[in-house]
Amino acid sequence: MRIVVALGGNALLRRGEKPDAAVQLVHVRAAAAALAPLAAQHELIICHGNGPQVGMLSLESESDQALSRPYPLDALVAQTQGMIGYWLAQCLRNEGVAKPVLGLVTQTLVDPGDPAFAEPTKFVGPVYSRQRAHQLAELHGWAIAADGERWRRVVASPEPQRIVEQDSITHLLHHGTVVICGGGGGAPVTADSEGRMSGVEAVVDKDSVAALLAITVQAEVLLVLTDVPAVMAHFGTPQATALRHLDLDDLAALQFPAGSMGPKIAACRQFVEATGGRAAIGQLSDTCALLAGTTGTTITRRTPRALSDLPPPDEHAAARDSQRTAESRDGALQPLKEPWPK
Repeated sequence: MRIVVALGGNALLRRGEKPDAAVQLVHVRAAAAALAPLAAQHELIICHGNGPQVGMLSLESESDQALSRPYPLDALVAQTQGMIGYWLAQCLRNEGVAKPVLGLVTQTLVDPGDPAFAEPTKFVGPVYSRQRAHQLAELHGWAIAADGERWRRVVASPEPQRIVEQDSITHLLHHGTVVICGGGGGAPVTADSEGRMSGVEAVVDKDSVAALLAITVQAEVLLVLTDVPAVMAHFGTPQATALRHLDLDDLAALQFPAGSMGPKIAACRQFVEATGGRAAIGQLSDTCALLAGTTGTTITRRTPRALSDLPPPDEHAAARDSQRTAESRDGALQPLKEPWPK
């Protein structure tokens, strides 16, 4: 089975924790342990978040008096892709994954006219009290927003149009490689009329990029792994209840916060609508149970009579494999056919 995993940045550095390398490595090792069984049994792409990490690097850059100007966000996203990708690849290998594992620094093409540039919503960096957040916003020229009971910096998060290195990702996947890519949504770039690219000040949502990857490689399942056990009704209240199954009609009737669960739901909806595949949202430690549909929140086109009525993970794998790219006589990959409207 072909699986794309969106691994949340908050699963690698929890709220309120110090952003020390040793702290993050503990979480990366746990992530690798959870993902290793998937890597052993399935074709796997891992797309990780970087909100806490890129915010930390940005704050350090802005505070460095030796710099004439801070490093731009696109460069910092590339840095976090290298760091987290290196950790994940090493820890997966240490967990016994025998397949090739490769971390790629990828670029994500965005539209310079995307309205998201005028309405920042993507949380980055640590959480602050309201007073401290407003002080830092005034000092650095940040946009800030409430994240639960705390406050954080928010930056522009334009919609991904294309992953520049998609052909390489697809090639590696077809040849048995576990691919770590699209980290932090990929370094955001725009292209001029002649195709020359340049970075832009933004952080693309990694869940949107994971959905785009999953659609493009025709994955059966999209797993969104985070630090909460499921999508919750009445989240943050004593009445909080896990929503175990949602279909597209349910999603149309519900509203979710733009900066946290909203992008995850939107990514799952995009994938399910485009492919008819299955998406799930849940806790990193529950990865295998989430894939099996026994925990977390499962999202499908229509609500089955019971969760046990969900098709087993690889029921349609053979049929879908027959539609995928075939190799030519000399082993070169042929272009993928796009099964969704542009």
